[in-house]
Amino acid sequence: MMSELRALSRRIGGEVGRFGTVGAVGWLVDTAVFNICLHVLHLPTVRSGLISSAVAIATTYLGNRYWTYRHRPKDRRTREISLFVLFSGVGSVIQNGALALSHYGFDFTSALADNLAKNVVGLGLGTLFRFWCYRTWVFRARPGGQEPGREAVDAAERILQDAGQDPAAADTGEPLGR
Repeated sequence: MMSELRALSRRIGGEVGRFGTVGAVGWLVDTAVFNICLHVLHLPTVRSGLISSAVAIATTYLGNRYWTYRHRPKDRRTREISLFVLFSGVGSVIQNGALALSHYGFDFTSALADNLAKNVVGLGLGTLFRFWCYRTWVFRARPGGQEPGREAVDAAERILQDAGQDPAAADTGEPLGR
């Protein structure tokens, strides 16, 4: 069981980290735009949430396409963007649905309650949905699941393990020869 978890962690750990980083930037954009729309422009609560989500969706598409999933095929860009917008929209409905339920359903109308509902509860649920959809449908792996250069990385890790070194500990980030 533990070896299976380690293998899964090695296989998607970097992807999850990059996805999380892009998501954190998207969250910052979403939160800033939401609060500007709500408290500076005095737009209605849910409209502010939808506007901020649209800006964040554009930001996260760029981050995911050009960093998280940069190694995935880019030959069907129209399909990719359409699915990204569709699944991001559903994630936005999940996120803003939590906001609407809190604000209008439970009458929690403070700035703190609005931000917690949208940016903690809604974002958490929406993020789980988005991660699964993006990796499964939008940025699909190459047939056979083999990423470019993966064979070389696997071979290098086997050599390090055979030499008694932990591959993760061997990655110092320093150029070779230092």
